[in-house]
Amino acid sequence: MTMASRYLACVGRELHFTEWGAENIEVVLCWHGLARTGRDFDALARHLSGRYRVICPDLLGRGCSEWALEPEHEYCFAFYGEIALDLCSQLGIERMRWIGTSMGGLLGITLAGGALRGRVTHLVLNDVGPDVPEGAVQRIAAYGGNPPTFETLTVLEGWLRTVYAPFGPQTDATWRHLAETSWRRTDAGKITVHYDPRLMGHLTSHPGDWDQWEAYDLIQCKTLLFRGMGSDVLSRETAEAMTQRGPRCRLVEIEYCGHAPMLNVMAEQQVIDEFLGS
Repeated sequence: MTMASRYLACVGRELHFTEWGAENIEVVLCWHGLARTGRDFDALARHLSGRYRVICPDLLGRGCSEWALEPEHEYCFAFYGEIALDLCSQLGIERMRWIGTSMGGLLGITLAGGALRGRVTHLVLNDVGPDVPEGAVQRIAAYGGNPPTFETLTVLEGWLRTVYAPFGPQTDATWRHLAETSWRRTDAGKITVHYDPRLMGHLTSHPGDWDQWEAYDLIQCKTLLFRGMGSDVLSRETAEAMTQRGPRCRLVEIEYCGHAPMLNVMAEQQVIDEFLGS
């Protein structure tokens, strides 16, 4: 299936998203992690597009989407939720399956237990739970808050291979794809990452966003949880607790991976196929 690149004004901010399998009726929304873009889902979206209409947004401040005008008020789940609701309204999406990696999964928890309760039929949480350990927050803030600049895309790719080593073993083609969908030029002509560094303020300015047990316990839809066995974002204890309360998710652990699985290999995609079709 081919990919279409589209733009919509959502809550007054231009949002970029890719769309796959537009002719299909059932919808899958894929939401990326804190400092990533919807293009991380290209392999999964291509795989799912034979059956589903797959929408992969770049959240505000990432990729090709507009940056926040008031970052302290807009880089948070309350505003992201408004964007998601507006996007669904404009695209005519009433019911959906939600796949969220890291921050995208936490956003899914807040909405599936709140504004989209009853509309999200299947929720896939990729290496994230209702709370995030402080050590993981500090690690992400350390590399994300002051991103370096590079002379070439190849050097950026090398940096990405180091920073995102917890993604687990990836092919050279995957690393190159991540580099080619993760860059922008600075005013000085250097290459840097694709996101607004101010969005890292979300980690400290809205601490309540990172404690979502109340919303999790209200979720009624079927829920699948992936966990990288070396993850520092989703502890084993939190993952096990998630199987015992709220929607009582199904837990699948991925070897040779930390935070977070890329969901780009057949074994992971087959688990998703089975779950989404259930």
